[in-house]
Amino acid sequence: MSFPLLTVTAALPAVGAIATAAVPAARRTAAKWLALLVSLGTLVLAAIVLVRFEPGGDRYQLTESHAWIKDFGVRYELGVDGIGVALLALTALLIPFVILAGWHDADPLETKSSRWRPTQGFFALILAVEAMVILSFEATDVFLFYILFEAMLIPMYFLIGGFGDRAHAGSDENAAAQRSYAAVKFLLYNLVGGLIMLAAVIGLYVVAGSFSLNEIAEARASGTLDMATNTERLLFLGFFFAFAVKAPLWPLHTWLPNAMGEATAPVAVLITAVVDKVGTFAMLRFCLQLFPDASKWATPVILVLALISIVYGALLAVGQRDIKRLVAYASISHFGFIILGIFAMTSQGQSGATLYMVNHGISTAALMLVAGFLISRRGSRLIADYGGVQKVAPVLAGTFLIGGLATLSLPGLAPFVSEFLVLVGTYSRYPVAGIIATFGIVLAALYTLVLYQRTMTGPVKAEVREMPDLRVRELAVVAPLIALLLFLGVFPKPLTDIVNPAVEHTMSDVQKKDPKPEVEAAK
Repeated sequence: MSFPLLTVTAALPAVGAIATAAVPAARRTAAKWLALLVSLGTLVLAAIVLVRFEPGGDRYQLTESHAWIKDFGVRYELGVDGIGVALLALTALLIPFVILAGWHDADPLETKSSRWRPTQGFFALILAVEAMVILSFEATDVFLFYILFEAMLIPMYFLIGGFGDRAHAGSDENAAAQRSYAAVKFLLYNLVGGLIMLAAVIGLYVVAGSFSLNEIAEARASGTLDMATNTERLLFLGFFFAFAVKAPLWPLHTWLPNAMGEATAPVAVLITAVVDKVGTFAMLRFCLQLFPDASKWATPVILVLALISIVYGALLAVGQRDIKRLVAYASISHFGFIILGIFAMTSQGQSGATLYMVNHGISTAALMLVAGFLISRRGSRLIADYGGVQKVAPVLAGTFLIGGLATLSLPGLAPFVSEFLVLVGTYSRYPVAGIIATFGIVLAALYTLVLYQRTMTGPVKAEVREMPDLRVRELAVVAPLIALLLFLGVFPKPLTDIVNPAVEHTMSDVQKKDPKPEVEAAK
């Protein structure tokens, strides 16, 4: 029996979460260091998975398969393709930065409403989320994936509701009420999506007689499984609805601005850069592979929803007065680009969408974490409360600018490559959709540059005159993320080499080929 590398990679943060929670209450610093060391160990294991993965090899590699619930045909099946391994590596990479950035976010406060904030619980919950997300990227059993898809909501609920942003306008009671509202809204939206997905999972088992992704795909390819058209469409809608809530796609997006606005900056990164990626990943792995005909049937409507997300999210970002809510609406726009690339049904679009998932995770983490450092200094999330920061904290302002430029996909930074591929891949099959999507780029430049201008330039406001620049711990968080944005912006080949073979398999599942370019014959 080969070494269960995928299981160990997910088990380490799970065990680390239990160990961190068990640290005595008086040993808060020990709990922080334990969580950080566990996350670094998980990163090392993820790097080993990445090295052992062969892009030109089998579709699913490092596979594991064991009987779990025999009476219901549920198996503990794991395996990673190029898309899954890229997102696994992203998750393992971001968690140490999330922990470092949130080093003091759960320290006890004197206020009545925050008395119960246990530091150990905060970091244990982060590790628990990491374990579930990593395992969801590895799961090739549909029922196992569903369990993880739902289970990760519980620690996220407590991270949002129990450890909210301290820079909240108003009384402690009002802040607690807002956090509770955001957490409950997050949970209810995702639970509704999950319940609909559960019905579809059961329906899939009734039709296919298996939860195994590989067995169902083989049965479809061999012709032994032939779903009725209406059945396949209903099952597709059940899966897609849950993934669209998680993604989030308009009009199922409204929980995200509340959750990101009320959560701490590191938890906001955990939401949009890590957890939400499970939704778009699942569209590629499950919707397109299990229901190829229904995916093509639903494509026109999904493209329209994606375009609305792109433009709507960007327009609302332009009008925001709250820094964190601005980043949240910008993320809604970016997820629109990702879903547009997935359902453009071209290799360029899907490669760009997968790269976008990775690059958006890095760029949003850089921007949101620097914004969190800024907010913690001033004690306010309102854009109007800032001005002239670049004169008193030039390093903070410079890193904030780079994160913002990455958000608007400036050439030379990683998101540009992925956004360009999405637009090219979309335009080659759906020219009108590609043209409309480009308006999102214009609006991104507007909300990013206006945000920087209002917070970092102009006269120095009295409240920020004594603002300190980034400290060593904060630089250790931001500098590697910026280095990655620059590296993948000029040399994305290591990532594209991993992703492209997996995209070819997905294109084969839906039986689509890239449109041939129309070249006018030379006269």
